[in-house]
Amino acid sequence: MSTANLPSQKENWGLKTVYTTGEVAQICKVSQQTVIRCFDSGRLKGFRVPGSRFRRIPRDNLIQFMKDNNIPLDNLESGKKRVLVVDDDEAIVEMLVELLERDGRFEVKTASTGYDAGLLTHEFRPDLVILDFKLPDINGNVVCRTLRSNPAFEHVRVIVISGVVDRDEIDELLAAGADDFLQKPFQIDDLVGRMVRLLNV
Repeated sequence: MSTANLPSQKENWGLKTVYTTGEVAQICKVSQQTVIRCFDSGRLKGFRVPGSRFRRIPRDNLIQFMKDNNIPLDNLESGKKRVLVVDDDEAIVEMLVELLERDGRFEVKTASTGYDAGLLTHEFRPDLVILDFKLPDINGNVVCRTLRSNPAFEHVRVIVISGVVDRDEIDELLAAGADDFLQKPFQIDDLVGRMVRLLNV
């Protein structure tokens, strides 16, 4: 593999949820045979592809293995913070994606419903969710409560955006687990400033 391909490969590793033994070898900077030995001895948890000899390692198991063996997690991450934008307003979504990606510190995915947000949260594992309060299927406070009920997502920061200014509803959102609230229309610099504070970037 040429070194020119390494940055994009590294970004792909950060997005994947299941890895081959060859990918684990590159991430951990060990030989593939070492990975296979660790897998076969049970030190590295995973599963075999049905009907084949191929081994696969889920992301959570790989992270645990790396922590157990003091292997830096740097190669597993793209270096960018993962941001999930949840809003059914296409104009706002396009603006946020363009501006956040241009910033260079963020990797962005989008969802337009609470249901899609749930699926993407499991797949993308965001560091921060920018969440519209009024979604087509459910309200933002339901998304917040669902996130907070799962220990795997306790680190996820949530900024709710909405045209709603009812103080009781804002308080309800914060009680449901939102970290911050921003009223529409908002200044993008204000949003990015809040993101940076919450994510320490």
